[in-house]
Amino acid sequence: MNIDFKKSTELIPLINGLVPVIIQDNITLQVLMLGYMNEEAFTKTKEEGKVTFYSRSKNRLWTKGETSGNYLFVKDILLDCDNDTLLIKADPVGPTCHKGFTSCFAEDTAKGFIYQLERTIHNRIDSNSKESYTNKLFRRGINKVAQKVGEEAVELVIEAKDNNEELFKNEAADLLYHYLILLKAKGFNLTDIEEVLESRN
Repeated sequence: MNIDFKKSTELIPLINGLVPVIIQDNITLQVLMLGYMNEEAFTKTKEEGKVTFYSRSKNRLWTKGETSGNYLFVKDILLDCDNDTLLIKADPVGPTCHKGFTSCFAEDTAKGFIYQLERTIHNRIDSNSKESYTNKLFRRGINKVAQKVGEEAVELVIEAKDNNEELFKNEAADLLYHYLILLKAKGFNLTDIEEVLESRN
């Protein structure tokens, strides 16, 4: 990458060789925060796989999560067309904002939540969480998981024929939740299915 660390310095001397860095959730694509990097911070980020900024207030390198444990694990780094702004797609651990929000822009919406739910499902299963309904169902095998998806689908069809909106939405949510478990049991995730749909577009 040919990043122009001098451009902002020439325009605004006080910035002193920093480039803006937009952090985006790798799965939901939600914008999580904006920070700044110098060359040293960029190099450390690439080497360690965790986002490190140059903190203007601390006047030093600062790895996001070094105190809170809410790291940003790098999945991809993109450079804009002018070579002076970075977009980093990352997997966040916990809330990104120090105030407890998912995003530093205080935007906690249902958009993208389905991917957060998928992450939670995978974590419960991968960690073999003993108290988790998700994990218990998964451990019963593919036949039980598929059967549960079938049951939820039938219940949704039944509710679709009536006019109770709340029951319909709840059954739809139950089906989607169990469908995500089935995808995990088959070794797939939601993005795999999105790619199939996209190929049909």
